[in-house]
Amino acid sequence: MTEPSYLTAILTAIRESYDTVAADYAEQVKRPAELDPLSRALLAAFAEAVREDEEGRPVADLGCGPGFVTAHLADLGVPAFGVDISPRMVEIARRTHPGLTFTVGSMTGLEIADGTLGGILAFYSVHHTPPEVLPVVFAEFHRTLGPGGRLMLAGHVGDGEHLRPTQAYGGHPVSYESHLLPVERLVELLEQAGLVVTARVVQEPEEGRKRRFATLMARKAV
Repeated sequence: MTEPSYLTAILTAIRESYDTVAADYAEQVKRPAELDPLSRALLAAFAEAVREDEEGRPVADLGCGPGFVTAHLADLGVPAFGVDISPRMVEIARRTHPGLTFTVGSMTGLEIADGTLGGILAFYSVHHTPPEVLPVVFAEFHRTLGPGGRLMLAGHVGDGEHLRPTQAYGGHPVSYESHLLPVERLVELLEQAGLVVTARVVQEPEEGRKRRFATLMARKAV
C-alpha cells in the first residue's frame, strides 16, 4: 500500500514542476493539428466512439495541461472538460478556452461522481505516476466511467526506464520523474482495474523523437 506521505510528495513535485514550466509548455507543446496523422486519427476515433453514448455523458481530459486537446475534442462534438494538477496550467487553459470548464485535481482522487463519465482521455499524462501508484489511478478511471464508457490512454512507453530530468521546457528546473512501462504492463494494469482493452497501437520514433509511444483504447463493461 502506498504511503500517503509518499504519494503527497510525488503529487507536489508534479504540481510545482508544471506550475514552473506552464507558460513555456503552452508555447512549445504541439497543438492537435500539428500531431502526426495517426495520432490525429486515433483522437478522432475516440471522439466518434464517445459520441455514440446515447446518454450524452461528459468526457474528462485528465492531465489536460493548457487545454488544447480538450478544445480539440469539443470541436469534434464531444462534451469535454479538463482536469489538471497544476493550477497554473488550469489558469492558462481557462484563459485560452473560456467556453470550456477546467478544474484543478489529481487522477489519484478525482472529484467526479461514480459512473458519470462517458469517456476519459489520458493524453501523455500518466507517465509521471510511479508503477505502484498506477492501480490507484486506473481504479479511479473505472470508478468514474459509466457502463460502456471509453478510455483513450496515450503516452511514451519503454522497457521500464525511470527518468529523472532536472530541467524542461526552456531550461526551467523540474523535480518530477517519468516511468516508461512496456505496453503489455499497461494493458495488464488496466485489465486488473476492470477495464477491457479493445485496441493497442505502438508507434516507433519518428525523426526528432527518441522514444516509442503507444495508444490504448479500453472500455468499461456494460
